[in-house]
Amino acid sequence: MFKKILIANRGEIAVRIIKACQELGIQTVAIYSDVDTTSPHVTLADESVNLGDPTPIESYLNIPKIIQIAKEKNAEAIHPGYGFLAENPDFAETCNKAGIKFIGPSSKVISLMGDKIAAKKTMEKAEVPVIPGYHGSKQDNESLAKEGIKIGFPLLVKATAGGGGKGMRVVKSEDMLLESIEGAKRESKSSFGNDTVFLEKYLEKPHHIEFQILADEKGNTIHLFERECSIQRRHQKIIEESPSPVMTPELREEMGKAAVTAAKTVGYSNAGTVEFMIDENLNYYFMEMNTRLQVEHPITEMTTGIDLAKWQLRIASGEPLTLKQEDIVQRGHAIECRIYAENPKNGFLPSTGMLHKVEEPVGPNIRVDSGIITNNVVSPYYDPMLSKLITYAENREECIQKIIWSLSNYVIMGVTSNISFLKKVLEHDEFHKGNTTTHFIDNYFSEWKKKKNALPVDALISLAIYDSMHSKKEETVRYKEADPHSPWKHVGRWRVSEEA
Repeated sequence: MFKKILIANRGEIAVRIIKACQELGIQTVAIYSDVDTTSPHVTLADESVNLGDPTPIESYLNIPKIIQIAKEKNAEAIHPGYGFLAENPDFAETCNKAGIKFIGPSSKVISLMGDKIAAKKTMEKAEVPVIPGYHGSKQDNESLAKEGIKIGFPLLVKATAGGGGKGMRVVKSEDMLLESIEGAKRESKSSFGNDTVFLEKYLEKPHHIEFQILADEKGNTIHLFERECSIQRRHQKIIEESPSPVMTPELREEMGKAAVTAAKTVGYSNAGTVEFMIDENLNYYFMEMNTRLQVEHPITEMTTGIDLAKWQLRIASGEPLTLKQEDIVQRGHAIECRIYAENPKNGFLPSTGMLHKVEEPVGPNIRVDSGIITNNVVSPYYDPMLSKLITYAENREECIQKIIWSLSNYVIMGVTSNISFLKKVLEHDEFHKGNTTTHFIDNYFSEWKKKKNALPVDALISLAIYDSMHSKKEETVRYKEADPHSPWKHVGRWRVSEEA
């Protein structure tokens, strides 16, 4: 087992990995930018090193600086977490060349699975079902349009190097086709430096189902059942659950075998996820493979009892996978909500500023994976996800009620969060029925407006005190903050408004 590793990430995932290391007796090195000096991962780690400039390219994406720190601190391995450099094959290769173990699959596998066209062709050869479409080399707009007409409408234009909904367009008719191809290519070029796209049949009422994989470096591979990830906003997952409400035992077994086949076909090692789409007739199709630990991994841990972060460390250190497929049992139900600093009433724009109060819900089988504490600053530099709320219960309905209660008792003051929006989604009748297709948010919440509610009493008292103390002062208060970009630096007097 490793003696010391560096975590090349921030926020809740850095905290998660540090805690796994602590339980295995591994020392940890955290890295942080100037706006993350008070973040929990910095104080939890055994050692921490400042990266300086908070811009991602100068901090958490700065490969030479991260490698240099790892060498100076004698770290034997680097855990990339998710996001940032987690699926960057150049980073994985640079780690290995520096004699530092990259905790994840090989750079070759990351590169192959990162190319969505190559990945689909590989799966076709392995007889893993893929969505009908065009994955060819002819990339001029006219050729793509001709192939699109052959596939039929509606269809999807997707960036080869895409992710998070970028470089993706739904085309409902031929007159939209050329414009959609051009738009997808333009966005893909801007976001990923690559304008290659592919076309595939658009599924009308799909469910997004993924299977968790674990594989050691000897080829021993198992799956840890499925996660339903269909509740998405702009192609970004916001609520996940396990097991899926639409899964049958027969389909689960078949898809699990397909996921293992996919992993073995590419020589996968460590933790990974094989993502599928299921149509309304329960036909399944390979979509992509995520070559990292997923944001939503806790719901698999809650329903199987397997600590995925620890197994990542064990496998990377050369230990064999001692778990057998027959050892993995799925029990109960788990749901995860992603807590974002964003304003649902204003186009879900990110919300930045000081966190004046953070109180997490507490109770049996309630888990919060968090990267924040009171007095932290939410900056504009990084993804606005603050934490993940996970609940577990014996059945789905009980689990839904538990997570609604937990959201109601989750206090975040200082920035606007999506908590009230998540509650509305979970309370919806169609969610309770399990009708959770990827179009759920568009179908039921496209014009969502939250009713006005009274602010909590303690908030009203605080605001009253603030007003009495500042009534004779200037209308604008200038805060001396370390973060020059903070929206709190030039702020007018507070006013009572709706609950965040």
